[in-house]
Amino acid sequence: MKPHRKKRLYMILVILLGVTLSASLAIYALGQNMNLYFTPSQAIVNKAPTDKTLRIGGLVKEGSVKRDSNSLKVNFTLTDHSYEIPVQYTGILPALFREGQGIVAQGKLNVAGVLIADQVLAKHDEKYMPPNISAVREGSE
Repeated sequence: MKPHRKKRLYMILVILLGVTLSASLAIYALGQNMNLYFTPSQAIVNKAPTDKTLRIGGLVKEGSVKRDSNSLKVNFTLTDHSYEIPVQYTGILPALFREGQGIVAQGKLNVAGVLIADQVLAKHDEKYMPPNISAVREGSE
């Protein structure tokens, strides 16, 4: 093999090795930061991991919201009408949070099966319109 072809072959091999190493590191990093998403049924039946951060989505059970009057602590129950998971959250809840509303709570399950949430996201349906825009629309009709 001629020297310039050998040099070109080595250069291509080094580039391929670098691309492979970079892709491997990126995939590994993404896998470490992945949050698993479960419904209450999946979390209970499939035994969701207790050592990983996960997201559980469902409806806030009617009559289950209990607020602590001395702090921002809130306890409520997430349900998918088959199973229920108690959730404990300390913080300010989203404006769309209410009983019967769909939410996603992110946190870790403790050994008692309670989700200790560090983030609560309220979901809205496709008909949702921010209050300031709906007020403008109502005024124009």
